[in-house]
Amino acid sequence: MTVIVKDTGFAPEDFTTPITPLAEAGAHATALDLAVDTNPAALAGRLEGVTMIRVHFPGSADGRGFSIARQLRLMGYAGRLRAHGHVIADQYAMARRSGFDEVEIPDTLAKRQPEEQWIFRANWQAHDYQARLRG
Repeated sequence: MTVIVKDTGFAPEDFTTPITPLAEAGAHATALDLAVDTNPAALAGRLEGVTMIRVHFPGSADGRGFSIARQLRLMGYAGRLRAHGHVIADQYAMARRSGFDEVEIPDTLAKRQPEEQWIFRANWQAHDYQARLRG
């Protein structure tokens, strides 16, 4: 099982469309699963009609997923963007700033890092370095 993390805390899964790995996705897939080594440019011209993109994080020390999210948003992707895998609470603000809407974590991680730790970081827009400089 997994837990969905949003700015309001832990939430139930509400996305019911099957998510297809990019390598197996046809032209009409509406939900894509991206590996961490995916080049977002490979999705140029394929984003219209895609309602969900889930980016895999194999470990908390691997930040390539943040770059993928940012590039997808710069390419104009406006659909739901989910980080999936080993993202820790300390990385939640970075996930939101880079363009993710939510994070999907395993139950085991949710037990080690309870909801309060994620909610503590949910005010991600106000507590960044640039906001502190602007005073």
